[in-house]
Amino acid sequence: MIRKCTGSFAVTALALLISAIPAVAHHSVTAEFDSSKSFSVKATITKIEWVNPHTYIYADVKDENGAVTPYSFEGGPPGALRRSGVLKTMFNVGDVVTIEAYIAKDGSKHLGLLHAVHFADGHQIFFGRPEDSEGKN
Repeated sequence: MIRKCTGSFAVTALALLISAIPAVAHHSVTAEFDSSKSFSVKATITKIEWVNPHTYIYADVKDENGAVTPYSFEGGPPGALRRSGVLKTMFNVGDVVTIEAYIAKDGSKHLGLLHAVHFADGHQIFFGRPEDSEGKN
């Protein structure tokens, strides 16, 4: 009987430990990005990752001399974006866009949190502000 209880306890403890790992691993976007400081770049989308826990849009930015710098832009979780009407199919590799993003607090120069994507035909897709999604990811 004691052996059976010990086994059940061990299984329960292991299940609780494993379920806590995602909560510990998740981070706050307001801890990483500064929503009071934004930047804007004209870029060509090179890659789109639409997977949990966050989406990413990768893009190349050309400077005035023609040198290309790769940028990474973090977005919210795919489910939350879908519920707000933002879908992966709205973006295509090769699209030339203007991206508005919030800067990274750690000083990473080629990383930003997506705020808006403006397309050449005039339509725009907004991702919101970091504080709008706190605790909802």
